[in-house]
Amino acid sequence: MPKLWNETIDAHRAAVRTAVLDATAALVAEHGLASVTMSRIAQDSGIGRATLYKYFPDVESILRAWHERQIGHHLQHLVEVRDRSSDAGERLEAVLRAFALMTHDTSSHHASGLAAVLHRDPQVVKAHSRLHTLIEDLLADGAQQGSVRSDVAPGELASYCLHALAAAGHLSSRAAVHRLVTVTLAGVHPAAASERDAAPDPHAPAHPRRHAEHQSAPGSQPHG
Repeated sequence: MPKLWNETIDAHRAAVRTAVLDATAALVAEHGLASVTMSRIAQDSGIGRATLYKYFPDVESILRAWHERQIGHHLQHLVEVRDRSSDAGERLEAVLRAFALMTHDTSSHHASGLAAVLHRDPQVVKAHSRLHTLIEDLLADGAQQGSVRSDVAPGELASYCLHALAAAGHLSSRAAVHRLVTVTLAGVHPAAASERDAAPDPHAPAHPRRHAEHQSAPGSQPHG
């Protein structure tokens, strides 16, 4: 078969696949997960049901394919954001801010029930691992350059950042998301380590001098 013909077929298949995934995403966003059926997807994507079944066996397989595409787009976007600066602190802030905004903007997936379906997707685990590594590397670079605290391992700080910014999905505005990012960044700043070291230990015993003064205070000794 001629190469041009193969390329034409591949382009056609890619176009059909894209149309199916786009139609499915729109249906979920507009009407919720319950509205998504193979018939409706075929109708909205402009193809026949028989053709649709040649590409996907059921709705869940379509949702997984769409989610895999979204994951790829999101991770690629974060890499592009990271590469816009050479300063470790700026790179970290830009990536965390972009991640938080993406989390906020895709929060409708949780409301629609889509997250429950996709939770079993192994792509979620792989994507989280790649995201954790991306942020961990940025934190390690920041610690080396002095813009990130070095008293906590970068891996632990990455987990802290991801868990903290997951709350962006429950915030009502982008302004609130930006405030959340600011608070999260404050937790990894070197100043946070200095404040921790300067703070008194609540579990430390009473100061010996104060204890002695208390014992020698008038009226503190028992009378015979």
